[in-house]
Amino acid sequence: MPRPCLPRFASLFAASAVVALANCAPPMVSAPISPPQPPYFGQHPPPAPPGQREGTAPPAAAGPEKVALLVPLSGANAELGQAILDAAQLALFEAGGDRLTLLPRDTGGNASGAAAATRSAIGEGARLILGPLLAPEVEAVKPIARDAHLNIIAFSTVTNLAGGNVFLMGFLPRQEVVREVGYARQQGLNRYASLAPNSPYGHLMADALHEVTATSGGTVVKVEFYDPRTGDVSQAVQNLFPAGNAAALPDATPPTTPSFDALLLPEGGARLRQIAQQVRTAAGDGKPLRLLGSGLWDVPDIGSEPALVGGWFASSSPEARQDFDQRFSATYGHQPPRLASLGYDAAALAAVLARAPSGEAFSQQAILNPNGFTGVDGLFRFTPGGLVQRGLAVLEVEPQGTVVVGPAPQSFQDLGY
Repeated sequence: MPRPCLPRFASLFAASAVVALANCAPPMVSAPISPPQPPYFGQHPPPAPPGQREGTAPPAAAGPEKVALLVPLSGANAELGQAILDAAQLALFEAGGDRLTLLPRDTGGNASGAAAATRSAIGEGARLILGPLLAPEVEAVKPIARDAHLNIIAFSTVTNLAGGNVFLMGFLPRQEVVREVGYARQQGLNRYASLAPNSPYGHLMADALHEVTATSGGTVVKVEFYDPRTGDVSQAVQNLFPAGNAAALPDATPPTTPSFDALLLPEGGARLRQIAQQVRTAAGDGKPLRLLGSGLWDVPDIGSEPALVGGWFASSSPEARQDFDQRFSATYGHQPPRLASLGYDAAALAAVLARAPSGEAFSQQAILNPNGFTGVDGLFRFTPGGLVQRGLAVLEVEPQGTVVVGPAPQSFQDLGY
């Protein structure tokens, strides 16, 4: 059973802890294109709304805007849903969200629950919907919100859900490939390969690799898929490195030099470690091979696997996110899961939008601010097609963790996606 929560307070302890932290981090602000905006964790107050002089109070509002937050507070993803809610409540304290009332609703992690949660929130006067998390939930919510003339800022990554009244805030895998391959091309890596699960996610990443290299002047030499149900990647590795198993055979010749400079491994957890070890063994000690990762690599202990050290992956710049992790932990007593930051940035964005004049606060025009916004996951903005664009950094895996080798952009001027 999820722990009970109030619309604006996670608990009396959380309320007092957040108040103590309120001056440690400023609210999200619109991110100017030029000059670069200051980092999120600096001490910078939000700009005054249009027509309001700096240092003056905003005009009195008729009442707080109501925003729904649809998350699974029961079911298989209840722990993640509660963390997203906790992060959203933290954001409202730190962003000074007095113009906004959060309406948390439990989706149960399924389409029917999400639909019921949406109707409940709309009945209570919600004017924007944050969430839900899973693709079937978004599909169920979309027509209900559309009929109520409400926009949705969902946490899904299934891109065909975007458009119309749906904006996706999840971390989109294709953008990770674009960023890290773009960086690899700058470092002189020209020939690429991919070893991916035979799944929609694996094919999406492999297709993105083809698209990016074609536009950047690189070449995809090989693509191999493995069955994610069996966990056996030996044949796929052998196909990538024809002599890759030579060291295991008594009369075999040494492994040959790979025909590619970088290998994309969009996998995570124990299987990633296993695959990386097999790849390093098969590649031999000849020409260095750079491993490229995905968002699944963005875990604290990634550097504990020696085979992954030196690999690159794209993610939000870690400094602001680490600051968020510390504040979350100080407030709630545990570290947040990776996706909790989506709840924080979504609620902070809603607080920013709520400052607009009545009737314009949550319009598509406001959401589509071309200058974008900045949050704990860095710069982001939405396209007219409903997809998020993020300013990502490139991180290199080290034994102690990760280090930024390609800083996140400070504006959207140079983004290639």
